[in-house]
Amino acid sequence: MTGSPAPDGRYGEALFEPEHPQEAERIDAAALVYDPVTTGRLRALGSGRGGRCLEVGAGTGTVVRWLLEEADASEVVALDRDTSGLDTLASPRVRLVTADLRDESLDLGGFDLIHARFVLMHLPERRRIVSRLTQWLNPDGWLVIGDAVEVPNPLDTSSAYRRTMDAMWQALRSTIGTDTSDVPAYPHFLREEGLRNVAGELVCPPLVAGGPLARFWSETLDRMRPALEETGRVDSTDIEETLAYLASPRLAELGPGMMTAWGQRP
Repeated sequence: MTGSPAPDGRYGEALFEPEHPQEAERIDAAALVYDPVTTGRLRALGSGRGGRCLEVGAGTGTVVRWLLEEADASEVVALDRDTSGLDTLASPRVRLVTADLRDESLDLGGFDLIHARFVLMHLPERRRIVSRLTQWLNPDGWLVIGDAVEVPNPLDTSSAYRRTMDAMWQALRSTIGTDTSDVPAYPHFLREEGLRNVAGELVCPPLVAGGPLARFWSETLDRMRPALEETGRVDSTDIEETLAYLASPRLAELGPGMMTAWGQRP
């Protein structure tokens, strides 16, 4: 937003520290929901099979394991600023790289598949990084990128849930620079980079009380309490009401989804 102060924190520092005792569990809850979407798309594209793959923001390594076991990748480079959650990936075909994607000196070679999920939305330089990732593709290699998109109920502007979710996006943006506003433009970004066979899809998995997606958002909101209240949109009572709603059989919302875009280098 023009005129807004630049965020002074980064993912994993100002919020969602990897050493937090519940962080791996929070990430894995999201993986339970989104991994089938991701791997289904990779399987449909035939990308990564037998090739050299880069997993950007590897997290706890669930997609890395799929690339090794199901896609039979020749090598998977797992890139993250913190790779402590990948210590169990013992394979000669895995290379752990602890680095910042924004490091201009980073040179990892060429790849047949580059996949980044819920990473670019947290980086203000996302458009430039898309260009850089494209340059790392081998001929016929695929770039697959995915980030969050929310489709809010236009008839609900005042419930505790709606105000808490709005506060969350505002707090993420002001604290660590998260911005999902241009995620629907990802297919255009890939086309501008000269990729072919470009397409995209939006998947909103069911938000079910007690399910992994509801647990993910509950843990996320609970961890963000101070930042949520600082927005002025909600107070502690609103947050408690939202957490109770996410665990209630009354829950009836279209939760935030994932937009995935892909393209192939000529």
